[in-house]
Amino acid sequence: MALGMLALLAAMWAGLLRMGWAWPLLQPALPMAHGPLMISGFLGTVIGVERAIALNRRWMYFGPLLSGLGGLALIIGLPAPVGALLVLLGSATLVLIFGVIVKIETAPYTLTMALGALLWLAGNGLWLTGRPIYTVVYWWTGFVVLTIAGERLELGRILRHSKGVQTLFAATVGLYVIGLVASLGNFDIGVRTGSAATIILAVWLFRFDVARYTVKKSGLTRFIAICLLSGYGWLGLGGALGMLYGGVTAGFQYDAILHSVYIGFVMAMIFGHAPIIFPAVLGRAIPFAGRFYFHLILLNVSLLLRLAGDLAFQPAGRQWGGLLNVAAILWFIANTALSVQKDTSSS
Repeated sequence: MALGMLALLAAMWAGLLRMGWAWPLLQPALPMAHGPLMISGFLGTVIGVERAIALNRRWMYFGPLLSGLGGLALIIGLPAPVGALLVLLGSATLVLIFGVIVKIETAPYTLTMALGALLWLAGNGLWLTGRPIYTVVYWWTGFVVLTIAGERLELGRILRHSKGVQTLFAATVGLYVIGLVASLGNFDIGVRTGSAATIILAVWLFRFDVARYTVKKSGLTRFIAICLLSGYGWLGLGGALGMLYGGVTAGFQYDAILHSVYIGFVMAMIFGHAPIIFPAVLGRAIPFAGRFYFHLILLNVSLLLRLAGDLAFQPAGRQWGGLLNVAAILWFIANTALSVQKDTSSS
């Protein structure tokens, strides 16, 4: 977890450098490591830790350890293949973990999450062979999105979705994978195909996820639902932008497509699930507090500013939006730490 948090902080610093903030470089290759650090060094490590704790088998901790060390290698400036190899081995371990999970319970949601792990492994393999990040990142995105979608599908079992609803979900996942494979031959067509699947998935989640009902509750339950529903909106917007702009490889539009998903969707999911997942990981309760809404509001407002700058080709809007994105994440970390401290003091 310490390595994962270090990767998150380094990734945010690298992202701000890429936007043009004239801050200390730390090491020359750091800005180019922004994506790998955020996705593999942070998200891959945290997801790996969560799975290892859930199954409680010692060998499973090697996966997040390796991806965390891969992130560390990128931070200190070792040659990129070193970090890529460590992350590849970490993702291979996660695939083995999901092999165990699927063997224990073969269900649509476990298969979806296992497929996500396979996409992470495939993306890391492409990265290690020298494929550019702008092509690899969509494979990594599949890992994160399918992991979250699989978890939501699992939690949605209480709704007893019809076979048609489940078939639509499976077909959407299949379409996303088709887009990834197609992108190896024709990047633009692949991105547009995967983006179409992303839109459908966002609509599916908004329509069929249990958050539609739990948002009517109160306290933590309502907060989680608001995080989820806002995230689904950003996921759909990311898909729409991908459909509109296609296979862009850099620049403002590229930034808008990716960060609609990674900031708007993924970080909102983390904000919402942290009070549930982190206690299992940290061994400490995270009591809900109304102040949690402030970092969620800042995340959404700052992302609106960032995307407005992207789509209007205004660097200042993008820069300040990005800086406030980081502030929202740091505020989230501070609020979480404060809740843990208060719980520890009261006990």
